[in-house]
Amino acid sequence: MATQQLVDGDSAGTILGHPKGLFVLFFAEMWERFSYYGMRALLIFYLTKHWLYSDGESGVIYGAYTALVYIMPVVGGYLADHYLGQRKAVLFGAVLLTLGHFFMAFEGQPAFGHDNNPMLYVFWLALALIIVGSGFLKANISVIVGQLYPRTDIRRDPAYTIFYMGINVGAAAGSLLCGYIGETYGWAYGFGLAGIGMLAGLIVFIWGTPLLLGRGEPPKPLAKSTEWTMYGAGFAMVGISWLAIQYQDLVGYVLGGFGGVLVLYVLFTAVVKLPSEERDRIFAAMFLILTSIVFWALFEQAGSSLNLFTDRHVDRGGVPASVFQSINAIYIILLAPVFAIVWQMLGQRGLEPSAPLKFGLGVVQVGLGFLVLVWGSDAVGPAVAVPVIFIFLIYLLHTTGELCLSPVGLSAMNRLAPAHMASLIMGVWFFASATGNFAAGKIAEATGGDGLTEEAGRQVVIDVYSTVGWYAVGIGVAVMLVSPLIKKLMHLDTLQDDNVGDDLLGQSELGEPQAAGIDPATR
Repeated sequence: MATQQLVDGDSAGTILGHPKGLFVLFFAEMWERFSYYGMRALLIFYLTKHWLYSDGESGVIYGAYTALVYIMPVVGGYLADHYLGQRKAVLFGAVLLTLGHFFMAFEGQPAFGHDNNPMLYVFWLALALIIVGSGFLKANISVIVGQLYPRTDIRRDPAYTIFYMGINVGAAAGSLLCGYIGETYGWAYGFGLAGIGMLAGLIVFIWGTPLLLGRGEPPKPLAKSTEWTMYGAGFAMVGISWLAIQYQDLVGYVLGGFGGVLVLYVLFTAVVKLPSEERDRIFAAMFLILTSIVFWALFEQAGSSLNLFTDRHVDRGGVPASVFQSINAIYIILLAPVFAIVWQMLGQRGLEPSAPLKFGLGVVQVGLGFLVLVWGSDAVGPAVAVPVIFIFLIYLLHTTGELCLSPVGLSAMNRLAPAHMASLIMGVWFFASATGNFAAGKIAEATGGDGLTEEAGRQVVIDVYSTVGWYAVGIGVAVMLVSPLIKKLMHLDTLQDDNVGDDLLGQSELGEPQAAGIDPATR
């Protein structure tokens, strides 16, 4: 039966050597990212210019929001893995996201600020819907990508790079169009366009479902009552998120408490229940996961403090600052094929850097990006706007760093996690991303220069960027130095495919329901 399913998948035909279902997921995720990054490009300006929050307050709200976006896939992935299946979870998440993005278009009266404004609660509801919708969609759509390939298939890394390009096509278009329209014609128009993009993603996914060849279905027959209970739990999470986003400090406590418990549980499971090689692979995965926190804490300044810096202190030539959020995505579109080809060529010759070494390179580059911007600002002096070339340079270094870490991390998590722990490791990966995003909000808060002159405020930002830049370079070099040890823990020479028949039937060797080929979604 399992063999027949694989044959049926092949007989459906391929595009560029990959299953057609990959490109359904490509376009569905492209539109979802269009909506997410289109809204993200405007969010910090919406907080500071429409709701009149201070820079520090806005940075914390932004960080808490993005952190919650990365926490929810832990829950969404679990419910999909044990009950709903990935396809229905993605569909439910897309509906919530569409509603959330359209609610963002209800802005209330401008310039009244956030004091005693009832429309603020609609804004919190919109964010809550997007948070939970992302939780159901973000993890599970890339899980289905993983289900299209065996565990050791050499097409896996190129497939995720293709998928990553789809994400960034949407991110680039969303930042450009929603950002420009929102800043030029009004917030409601920019956010409304993001909602239209999400609706397009929902339509593409529904239309292309047959091409997924039965992947992403529930691990066992799903009763209607159970299915609707899961949807009810999703709406309950919307209510919880609606409260959490209003009390940002609580998000930090949840991250610290629950994150610590999650890490300890994974380590306990690895030590007590797994054979030595699988245990070592979990240790290697945890090292990569913890390293990623440093990267995301700096990388995610893009949507908050760096966005404000570009708006206030950079010679933009009249171009809206939010449009510059597209640079990273455009670089990825241009450079992702280059990286994919280079990694594949080096791999064929046995010269490809290990995943830990790539992670170290990524952290070094994100730090260097900030140091280049600091140098550019110091070179022209505090009274002169920073030349826009330095914004292009920081995004270039952040993008090359991202390509060394993010898609590599996606593949590494799947390879290192035993099948029956795949969702759990995916959840820890997202939890680390959430922690990085919350830390990014705290860094952004530190850059707030409220009440200072423009020059003094700029210097505060530059001082913070210099500090975090040097720390990142030092941490990245340390990761590179220990990378040979981490590579040994990965035991790549003995890595084997899971039992294909069990995978396709959604059963592990232990008889526990699981989703085969799980890969975590991207940032």
